Amino acid sequence: MMSKTSLTRDLVLAASLMSALAATPAFAESKQEKCFGVALKGTNDCAAGAGTTCAGTSAIDYQGNSWKFVPKGTCTTMQLPGGRMGSLSALDRDRPKS
Repeated sequence: MMSKTSLTRDLVLAASLMSALAATPAFAESKQEKCFGVALKGTNDCAAGAGTTCAGTSAIDYQGNSWKFVPKGTCTTMQLPGGRMGSLSALDRDRPKS
């Protein structure tokens, strides 16, 4: 038989795990998609290659190899300054100079 302390601890642990699962990228990806070339400098959600390592590290606006989560189905219709468009795959444009 479980004591009240053990039961409380197990319930707190279960609630923590559920909360963590809700915040994982897999959960976010179910309603969102990775969109490359749409993030402003320092606001990307993660990386696709050289010049960026992960969240918040894009070096220039609309960096083609960094991505941001956007609502599913909206990426390729996003219109950005200079005739740029969002992409579902990494872009060769707007890369930081080495």
